[in-house]
Amino acid sequence: MLSVRHYIYDILVEQGVPDITAQYLNMLGLLIGLLIVAFIIDYITKRILWKFSATVASKTKTNFDNILINNKLPRNVAHIIPLIILIEFVPDVFSDFAYFENIVEKTLKIIAILLTLRIIRSFFNSIKDYLKTLPRYKDKPIDSYIQVFMIFAWMLGIFAAFSILTGVTFIKFAISLGTASAVILLIFKDTILGFVASIQVSINDMVRIGDWITFEKYGADGDVIEINLATVKVQNWDKTITTIPTYALISDSFKNWRGMMNSGGRRIKRSVIIKASTIKFLSDEDIERFKNIELISNYLEQRSKEIKKFNTEKGVDKSILINGRNLTNFGIFRKYLQTYMDNHSAINKDMTLMVRQLEPTPQGIPMEIYAFSSDIRWENYEYIIGDVFDHVLASVKYFDLEIYELAI
Repeated sequence: MLSVRHYIYDILVEQGVPDITAQYLNMLGLLIGLLIVAFIIDYITKRILWKFSATVASKTKTNFDNILINNKLPRNVAHIIPLIILIEFVPDVFSDFAYFENIVEKTLKIIAILLTLRIIRSFFNSIKDYLKTLPRYKDKPIDSYIQVFMIFAWMLGIFAAFSILTGVTFIKFAISLGTASAVILLIFKDTILGFVASIQVSINDMVRIGDWITFEKYGADGDVIEINLATVKVQNWDKTITTIPTYALISDSFKNWRGMMNSGGRRIKRSVIIKASTIKFLSDEDIERFKNIELISNYLEQRSKEIKKFNTEKGVDKSILINGRNLTNFGIFRKYLQTYMDNHSAINKDMTLMVRQLEPTPQGIPMEIYAFSSDIRWENYEYIIGDVFDHVLASVKYFDLEIYELAI
């Protein structure tokens, strides 16, 4: 081996080249030769691993091996053999230059650490991509866990690199960092909070990818598109992206609409304000006129008979309309809306459905429709509400009622 180390040197010295110059040229020649050999081996290894991986991937049913190839894991692994060769033969190349040998050797070892981290990252990214193809894990914050693993891997890699540069053993270097733990905790505060939050979010199933959430503090209102260690990305309905700190999901209050999405109904809760001055008792003539409205004709027929029977049995003086039991146009209108909603094809009949009178206001009496649409898609939901209240607003006048309008 000694003759190989100084083969070029011996030739140059015999040709009368100065000793120092011969040493440098000898080192340069060996270095170029070693790099050429390493490059050729790297190319051959890369081709062999790629063909082997492609062959295996084509014969297996799972797509995990395809994902490994897409994340360049075989290519990164192929760099290991050339790197080992470089580290092994560096002492021979720089045998006459101990200072350079030390620098190059440490550099190659640090490159080896970076290559290892790159391989680990490719592997973890492959796991992440594979899990996201499975329905069971599609809505889970896989990114958060992968980032945690990579943080630990990078920390170990950085410790190892500093150990190589300083000459201190890895264990002693790690122990010495114990005194700086407070600083480390301060630096990684957000990371630690995000990690804890990611675990709690996942265990408690608070948020999934694809959930619609509303977070007023951060101006977020839309679908969750990404959950990672530090942030949660929400695509708002106007297509803007809002970024929320992950730990805010457990420290602040937000609204998750998943329950509504899974229920099969989206709530309608809207009212119209009726002018109190238009509410009145109904005379027999009014009742006969309202019987022409098909949805409540049977109800009016039955109800008016019951009321007349009661008033007759009690001997009520009906010369004054307020005496005894009576129907009102407001109550009849409420019954009409209830029947209308019961017969509406776009309303979910298995969920709460009611038309109710709310507490009087200075403007009038609110009549509220509380129901759930059977279609939860936003565009269709708004169409259903529009369809319902178009009818409500147009039907008010048929009951001798008026809707409050602010006079300006």
